[in-house]
Parts: sequence; structure tokens; C-alpha cells
Amino acid sequence: MQEYRKLLLANKAWAQEKLEIRPDYFLRLKDTQSPAYLWIGCSDSRVPAEDITGTEPGELFVHRNVANLVIHTDINLMSVVEYAVDVLEIRHVIICGHYNCGGVKAAMSRKSYGLINKWLRHIKDVYRNYSRELESFTDPDARFRRLVELNTIEQVRNMAETSIIQKSWLKHGRPWLHGWVYDLYTGLIQELTLIRPGDLPDDIYRYEFSPELP
Repeated sequence: MQEYRKLLLANKAWAQEKLEIRPDYFLRLKDTQSPAYLWIGCSDSRVPAEDITGTEPGELFVHRNVANLVIHTDINLMSVVEYAVDVLEIRHVIICGHYNCGGVKAAMSRKSYGLINKWLRHIKDVYRNYSRELESFTDPDARFRRLVELNTIEQVRNMAETSIIQKSWLKHGRPWLHGWVYDLYTGLIQELTLIRPGDLPDDIYRYEFSPELP
């Protein structure tokens, strides 16, 4: 059997299992979605968002990229955020990093990886901003773990600095912004940081909107 066909067979078994539990399982989801959460995670195949959070289809709106970065010029990500906030009216944005992240590890080295160097540059900037703390670790693994955490925390700050989030804070008092880290070795999630609506960490990034809130 071709390797990919295992996925198709597994899909059939999964669908049948869901229908046996609830005959209208798929019908109730076919026309609309109303998730409470936007999940921004790493593309790493070992971090399946729905599995590690125990959520069902329709509960989690998911975007993934290398090292769970929030980059203001990433039109793909910003489109996802705008849709999630303005249309789906999500109440929480969760940015989840994970230990042993390959993107973070690559950014810690001086090796050139080609095109992805431009992406990893954003993690290098995090390292530079926290270099004193990071270089105080004599254990390279501990330094690596801490950079994973700091990178996640910085991405939450980046999210708070977007006009999309700030406009929603002003109009609707949502969403809350969460920074989590997933441990591949234990399967557990740890909360690193939380930004409540309106609590922008740095005032220089605060936008002033006209009454029409463009």
C-alpha cells in the first residue's frame, strides 16, 4: 500500500467513529463556524493544535508558520487575524511555541539556510534584545529553552501592537492574548504571558483611531 493511502483510510475510520457518536456531527458544522480561539502555532508536525488542547472541529481557528512568528508585514497572518477578530469574533488569541523548536535552534546558529534566513532574522532580533539574559546561561540547552519562551512572549507583544487587535479592544473589549509553550517531552502546555484587552506593553505602539475606526 502506498504510504499516503494510510491517511485516506484513517480519515474514513475517523469519520465513521464520529458519526457513530453523533449522527449530525458533520452537518452541524458544514455551514458556519464560531470558534472562541485563534491559535497561532509552529508548523512542526509534533504540535497538533487540536490534539494537544482536546478541541473539536469548529472550536479552534488555526494558523501555523515556522516558529510561530507574528510579523506585521506577513499578509497571510494579518489576513487570518483580521478575519478571526472581525468576522469570527474570537475571544482569545493563543500564540504557542514549543521546546526543541527547529526554527529557534537554527536562528541561534550562524549557519546560512537560504531563503528562510529572512524569516529567522526575526528570532535573531529577539536573541539580540535579550542577549544579556540568554548568555548568562552556561547550559546551551537551557539557553535554547529560554529563547523559545522569549520568542513566544515577544510574538504576543507583536500581536498587541497591531491596529487590528487594538481596534477590537476599543470597540468590543476583546480578544485576550495568550503566550503558551508546549513541552514535547511531557505533552503539557505552560502559560508564559497574558495581555488583557487594552494592556498594551509599550505605549509608543498605541494607535489613535478616528470616530469611524477605519
